[in-house]
Amino acid sequence: MRTALFTGSFNPFTIGHADIVERALNVFDRIVIGVGYNPEKPVADVEDRVKAIEKVYEKEPRVVVEAYSDLTADLAKRHGAHAIVKGARSVKDFEYEREQAEFNKLLGDGLDTVLFFSKPELTAISSTTIRQLQYFGKDITPFLP
Repeated sequence: MRTALFTGSFNPFTIGHADIVERALNVFDRIVIGVGYNPEKPVADVEDRVKAIEKVYEKEPRVVVEAYSDLTADLAKRHGAHAIVKGARSVKDFEYEREQAEFNKLLGDGLDTVLFFSKPELTAISSTTIRQLQYFGKDITPFLP
């Protein structure tokens, strides 16, 4: 069974994230969505995010959702993951993910990162933007799975 990780803070989990998961399921047998604690981002209850994502995939047995607070490479080892799946919307995302991929490869005994480029119609959607819309009282449901 080919397992991949898809990690992030997912605050919130958007239709862009869901698109990456759906596309990754065409390549891997199982996706572990790792909801990480990121000290650089606003803290929302991680367990609430895990439950919200689990609800999205309640009928998809190939998706597992788990909170984690250690290194992604360590999470990969625990799940026997073959790769890390990430999405990139822009050059800025690409550069960040490239740097993370290098560290994960070093720390994860050669663990590779598979990068999915965002669909053009989803490029503007980010968790940060969705949180801003929510702050200003806008309806964010069109951007959530």
